[in-house]
Amino acid sequence: MAPYAIGSNNDSNLVPEPQYDLVCIGFGPASLAVAIALHDREINRRVLFLERQQHFSWHAGMLLPNAKMQISFMKDLATLRDPRSKFTFVNYLKTKDRLVAFTNLSTFLPSREEFNDYFTWCAGHFDDCVRYGQETVCVTPCKEGLKPIQSWHVLSKDVISKRETSLTAKHVIVAVGGRPNIPPAFPSNLHGSKVIHSSGYSKMIPNILQNPNGSYDLAIIGGGQSAAEIFQDLYTRYPHSKIILYTGSSALRPSDDSPFVNEIFDPSRVDTFYALSRETQESAIHADRATNYGVVRPELLERLYELLYHQRLHDPDESKWRCRVATSSEVVSARAEYEEGGKGGGRVRVGIRDTSVGGEEMSELAFDLVIVGTGYVRDAHETLLEPVKELLEGRRWSVGRNYGVKFAEGTVGEDCGIWLQGCCEGSHG
Repeated sequence: MAPYAIGSNNDSNLVPEPQYDLVCIGFGPASLAVAIALHDREINRRVLFLERQQHFSWHAGMLLPNAKMQISFMKDLATLRDPRSKFTFVNYLKTKDRLVAFTNLSTFLPSREEFNDYFTWCAGHFDDCVRYGQETVCVTPCKEGLKPIQSWHVLSKDVISKRETSLTAKHVIVAVGGRPNIPPAFPSNLHGSKVIHSSGYSKMIPNILQNPNGSYDLAIIGGGQSAAEIFQDLYTRYPHSKIILYTGSSALRPSDDSPFVNEIFDPSRVDTFYALSRETQESAIHADRATNYGVVRPELLERLYELLYHQRLHDPDESKWRCRVATSSEVVSARAEYEEGGKGGGRVRVGIRDTSVGGEEMSELAFDLVIVGTGYVRDAHETLLEPVKELLEGRRWSVGRNYGVKFAEGTVGEDCGIWLQGCCEGSHG
């Protein structure tokens, strides 16, 4: 069955498209790496990438001044697979006439801004096979009686016009990244106005807090790299504002990127990890959390501590500091603050429990804005693939060593499948 572009007004002017060999949902670094690998191996197939954003952008909300990458540029989109590829970071530098100058920096950690530009440069080579502004709605099996599934319907819609398009493909890769994780204490009516996620920080903050010299009360929730970077940025961006960073941990903790620990990210480790029992896998992930979750680069921790120490130099009373870190703190409630007569006061009141004293001491403070840096939830594939669930092995989500979704025997043809990227930490490490 040929795919069709379906008009939102249900018109009959439908344009058929040939079936694709591969449709990738999402065009971030994972799908971009797929595009590069196909190019480098000269695999000539009908491939299409669907991306919700209007143009390529990588963590645009956290492209902060002086923010550095947390991994070596050698772990780019191509080097470890084929260092001779034209899509290596080194070749990007050469093309941009910055290779010698970058070498003079004597670093493996480029700025996040430069790495985003590298990604964008790579993505520009594939504009002819990417449809931007397309939000994928769902993937459904193309059924022909009781025969094994040989292809999939991929339904997407234009984020502006809402026009729907239905494609068919033999293979589908789902690589949509994570969705912002906002603690349940913050009701949805506060999202986007009084409470924002770190993923949208740099884009939203100038519009919400428009006066750089304003005296705002600001809160940051989280104890990881994003929260720490935002803490530092707010200190500079709004020099007359008060800022509190709340973390549930007893301290801001350093990330571990030492050589032996970093070996857990070696490609060769995937085989070993995948073969482990579920219990052992969970234990290993917990043991290695300090490499990636709720931790901060040591050099940033040192800068933040120096900032706090400078305040201590002038006033030993922490409650009077303009910026401070509140550890062992749990957000238990949040509500809009109202003026007399029920009129909105433009602030949000946040209830905090101090877990260091048995969880009995409570406080409530009002803030002009709360920025949440509490990570992401990586389960978007379950919604997109809901119509496929009936075909799953045991009707539960599991993937093979090659990241392919496991289907019940005989339900899906050999030259047909769905693959997951970016949500397989539990099985692949």
